[in-house]
Amino acid sequence: MYASVMPYHFFRNISNGTSGPTFGSTSVPNDTSFGLIDKADFLVFDQQRGLEILGSNPSYDFVFEVSEAVHEAPVYVPSQNKLYLSQLAPPPGYLPQLVVDLNQDPPTLSEYLSDPPVYAPNGGTFHDGLVYWGASGGNNSIGGTEQRVSLRTLDPATNKTNTLLNNYFGYYFNTIDDLFVHPNGDVWLTDPQYSWFNKLTDTPPQLESATYRFTPSTGAVRLVEDSLLQPNGIALAPNNRTLYISDTGAASGSISPYTPAQGSTFNATGKRTIYAFDLSDDATYLTNKRSLYLAQDWTPDGLKVASNGYVVAGTGKGVDVLSEQGDLLVRVQTNYTVQNFAWVGEGLKEFWLMGQGGISRVRWELQGQELV
Repeated sequence: MYASVMPYHFFRNISNGTSGPTFGSTSVPNDTSFGLIDKADFLVFDQQRGLEILGSNPSYDFVFEVSEAVHEAPVYVPSQNKLYLSQLAPPPGYLPQLVVDLNQDPPTLSEYLSDPPVYAPNGGTFHDGLVYWGASGGNNSIGGTEQRVSLRTLDPATNKTNTLLNNYFGYYFNTIDDLFVHPNGDVWLTDPQYSWFNKLTDTPPQLESATYRFTPSTGAVRLVEDSLLQPNGIALAPNNRTLYISDTGAASGSISPYTPAQGSTFNATGKRTIYAFDLSDDATYLTNKRSLYLAQDWTPDGLKVASNGYVVAGTGKGVDVLSEQGDLLVRVQTNYTVQNFAWVGEGLKEFWLMGQGGISRVRWELQGQELV
């Protein structure tokens, strides 16, 4: 069901405000069945592959109602069977993170404070027993200490955090929005300008929006991509040869140091695209940039790759599942804006989504990659 031909007169509104209208809100007065789209939990666009993804008994559950703050950086810790995630401002300076205890039935949600605390994790992953967080907040005094945009690790066994990277030759990073760890230990991270727009940092951007590769063993950090307006989600395919980065430049704002941060606005004609790249044999640089997918709702924020190579993106009020060629196969629909998501549990077929106002769960046949 791609709705490649609609009966006239149809119209999907364009918003220049803080969000865009959903596909299901398209006005199609001469097809009354179109109104059913917004009521569905799952939209299947490719019948064969879509039904394989969902399996025989898919389910969607809204599990926790949370604040309208951005909820991000979900990381599943297998040894504990817990899902760690962040809550960004508001309120400004919020330090505790959140944890979903999946050992409980039903699961429970509680606050969690590391030592020392990490301000505003915005992207996260799991590697070699540690949670890796992109801490997107920066301020002279948060919880009594200075914190800057940085790459941090958390040892969930001891509750201790460590800073791996907090500058580019003396310049503050802008955000460190998302990241992954390559099997060789290098950390790839995106650095858009959203922390300034969203008042998570007290310093206007000092660097262009870009993507970097960081080697913890040496401390070397290298620019690897700077053509995207606002590089956001980043993910590596299971073959370790294809890398994906989303450009969410359609949601942007002013970086003027002379006026206070005004937030970001959405323009549907701006960049809201996922790009694919080839990763070099030695895993040091990118080639062959190509467009993969233009988000049909809002912008592609959270970005991950399933174990079978399908690309999964948080796009507005839902999650889109794409083939490696960029075909939209299935959409999970939510009643809140999804920022990110993570697979959890034995077999990694349970899928948790989170964002502004909600945390929910999907059970299906699409399996996540095992992070070790």
